[in-house]
Amino acid sequence: MSYVVLARKWRPMSFEDLIGQEHVSRTLGNAIQSGRVAHAFLFTGVRGVGKTTSARILAKALNCVGTPEAPATGPTVTPCLQCAACREIAAGTDVDVREIDGASYNGVDEVRKLQDSLPYRPARDRFKIFIVDEVHMLSQSAWNAFLKTLEEPPPHVKFIFATTEVQKVPVTILSRVQRFDFKLIPTKLIAARLAHVLSAEGIKSDERALSIIAREAAGSMRDAMSLLDQVIAWNDQALDGDSVSRVLGVASRQVLHDMAAALVAGDASRCLSIVGELANQGYDMANVARDVLSVLRDLVVSKVCASPGDLLDLADEERADVAALAERTSVDDLVRLHQGFSAGFDDVVRSGQVRAALEMLLVRLGRRPPMIPIDDLVSRLSALEKRLTGSGQRGPAPPPSGRPGPRPEPRPSGPPAPRQQSREAGPSAAPPPSAMKAEAAEEPPGPAPVPSRAAEPVRDSEPISDSAPRNGASVPPAAPLAPASSVGPTESAKAVSLETFRAIIGQVRATRPELAACLNHAEVVQADATRLTLAFEAGTIFERNASTPDALAVLRAAAREVFGVEPSVVFETRAVNGVRTTIAAAETQERNDQKQQALARAKQHPKIAEASRILGAKLKEIRIPEE
Repeated sequence: MSYVVLARKWRPMSFEDLIGQEHVSRTLGNAIQSGRVAHAFLFTGVRGVGKTTSARILAKALNCVGTPEAPATGPTVTPCLQCAACREIAAGTDVDVREIDGASYNGVDEVRKLQDSLPYRPARDRFKIFIVDEVHMLSQSAWNAFLKTLEEPPPHVKFIFATTEVQKVPVTILSRVQRFDFKLIPTKLIAARLAHVLSAEGIKSDERALSIIAREAAGSMRDAMSLLDQVIAWNDQALDGDSVSRVLGVASRQVLHDMAAALVAGDASRCLSIVGELANQGYDMANVARDVLSVLRDLVVSKVCASPGDLLDLADEERADVAALAERTSVDDLVRLHQGFSAGFDDVVRSGQVRAALEMLLVRLGRRPPMIPIDDLVSRLSALEKRLTGSGQRGPAPPPSGRPGPRPEPRPSGPPAPRQQSREAGPSAAPPPSAMKAEAAEEPPGPAPVPSRAAEPVRDSEPISDSAPRNGASVPPAAPLAPASSVGPTESAKAVSLETFRAIIGQVRATRPELAACLNHAEVVQADATRLTLAFEAGTIFERNASTPDALAVLRAAAREVFGVEPSVVFETRAVNGVRTTIAAAETQERNDQKQQALARAKQHPKIAEASRILGAKLKEIRIPEE
């Protein structure tokens, strides 16, 4: 007698032997016990998961007559497997149970012949059963011929369809059958079944060998049995992990774990060494790449899920190794590894030089740069914003809007105060100093003007140095400033007035919002009906955009709307020293004050206090809505 392959020799004969499809076994068993057996069934799923086997078991359960000692008077959940009907159905020779290949029996003429035989009672069995395998191969005409028969067959006829491509079955057929979706069989169940078969066959094996075969079966019991036949032919005395991986051309789990560990550690050299060893032993590099991708997926699942459960279809020892490796790095790094390898996987398997493509992919991922935490990037952006707005400088906070600024403090006698380089802002380039002096002479008479440097508060952080005279002219030493108590109304009128400048910027924003954004970063030196003096940090984009002829015309018009007269506009450039009195800095300070106040109010809120007391919660962040 010729050799019978293990897939046929160890095919399940009853619902109890069916592995991994308990939902199908239980549903069909309950239907048989309750007498609610449908007239047509559709079994769908990938290859080798038990569709045709389940159809034969169902046929036995419906037609079993039992033994002489225990005769069956009707369908039974546990067929005896000894009567003529059970034995002939298992062998495929029962005249009342026909197994039809849908690929070759797909024409309308064949369906008509089948329909002609339906009215006749079964020759011996209880039901006439038609098992149609790969039913999706039927033609459209054959499906149409089936419709009426499938909806109202004779009471002694049952149809069982099996297919791997259920999407090709017409909806009109699906509505007339009971559909059962067969699942992929878990690796653990396949390995346990293989161990049972090897034990019955008298062949020794280790856990690594069974794990490799079960993993390569990819959820198909028939594939697992076929692979087991192949490795038994290599050595029918004992199976070990090394021999099985060599015969099947797949890497062992330990090798894949070592490669994943090298990727996590960023050791590209080790990755290349492992690939070289596998290539020298004849392993299929495409299979190696597929298995590495699977290991990286397992690492992500193990890192994200505290209790992965069925999400990790691994043995207990392999599950522990994966968890230990996942602990060495962050979940973001593992996700980046998986995404990078997945993006390059298709290029590897399609490449004419699979080994080289895999090596370059591993080198690229092994040399990946470290990830920068998002908190660091946010901190850098915040620091950059503070430098641009001036809110990050040390010194006293700017005065709140609507209040007068601090009075100038007396400056001790010493070297002369530096002369500030200023220019008259006009529609053309900056005029010479003489023009500036002429404009100052045309201003309304009053007390002698104080240099622009004295108009702003003296800050301790400003350096005091001598500036070079302009146009070669000598600069007379400046008189020492009077004490704060002697400052008159003129000096007070020239103090910083953010509220007035806010009104001017409001007028500018109505027509030129981008110019208003630049003026927000100007330091207000003087803002009154006679003179509007603004200071910018030298060389900034704010200075360049604000000093264009267009911008100056808009600024003069806005000042005229606020004051009723058009004041002279003067721009100054200076280094950043101390606190800059700008609208942007004031708004930043206001937002910070609002956040601190909101934080204080939130801490005092009864609900938050209760959550802190009961749950040990901490207030992490307060967000102020933007106006």
